[in-house]
Amino acid sequence: MSRYWSPVVHSLRPYVPGEQPAMGSVVKLNTNENPYGPSPRVAAAIAAEAGDALRLYPDPGAVRLRDALAKRHGVDREQVFVGNGSDEVLAHTFQALLRHEAPLLFPDISYSFYPTYCGLYGVDYRQVPLDSAMRIRIADYRQPCGAIILPNPNAPTGIALPRAEVEALVAEHPDQVVVVDEAYVDFGAESAIPLVRSFPNLLVIQTFSKSRSLAGLRVGFAIGQRPLVEALERVKDSFNSYPLGRPALAGAVAALEDEAWFEHNRDLIVASRRRLAEALLGLGFEVLPSAANFLFVRHPGSSGAKLAAELRSRAILVRHFTGERTADFLRISIGTEADNDRVIEVLRLLVR
Repeated sequence: MSRYWSPVVHSLRPYVPGEQPAMGSVVKLNTNENPYGPSPRVAAAIAAEAGDALRLYPDPGAVRLRDALAKRHGVDREQVFVGNGSDEVLAHTFQALLRHEAPLLFPDISYSFYPTYCGLYGVDYRQVPLDSAMRIRIADYRQPCGAIILPNPNAPTGIALPRAEVEALVAEHPDQVVVVDEAYVDFGAESAIPLVRSFPNLLVIQTFSKSRSLAGLRVGFAIGQRPLVEALERVKDSFNSYPLGRPALAGAVAALEDEAWFEHNRDLIVASRRRLAEALLGLGFEVLPSAANFLFVRHPGSSGAKLAAELRSRAILVRHFTGERTADFLRISIGTEADNDRVIEVLRLLVR
């Protein structure tokens, strides 16, 4: 039946998300979901929308949510764009801002959706290798390009750039858009949002999925100066004027309003990450320094693929990536203390 496809479909290599298992009791540490639920205010806000109002379209301008985000980040509402998860915000960004004659630059080990978007939207790109320590080097981006996108912290490595280095990168490319994808920034990195005031070429994208425990609600946002946000709005309103439903809008605002819940759970995850890293180091693993809610690790005497399979056979899911430089690494999401203890218990048996 593929003879009915548009030509572009034949060349696409779709993104493969982490497994969402149908099996029962598992320790699920493969998709960087928050192990703790969202604020109780979120459920209350969603319930309040689950009535007669659902017959009405949501606010296409998402004014209340954009106002809440603007207040939290010290920007104007007109500098805030929201979408159906940061993946949709990224998709609009690739289409609106990143397609140029010169190639788009991004790290060779990074979010694997980036090449997929490039294929979908016809964006020429060049991948810039991480250094031998799996770090992004700003100097490597001093080359001709049409735009730059990079995650900070990077994924799947978890390593973060200081804000000063991001600022240097943006300053060195005044004629190109620089997009900083901050899906994991709340777990220990410095956000680039304060730089937006000084740089018209900077767009920062974040999500409610990780630190706000709302992966199932699908809310993401971008912050940049007005011309960049307007470009995103023009694409959105040519595609879907109502990307966020009433429950999502209400739930996201409620999540923002409960800062104490956010900080408490974020601090729990950071402390658990530290303890898990120390335990893995004690088992002989190489553990990359992470500012995210996951660890990227490998054991010198073990195959990454084999370890992932052995863990799965014991109902523990982690993420394994193929690729010459990543084949022996596992990405382990930070779970509850009980989840993390179970991982260590099993790995102690597997790598001894």
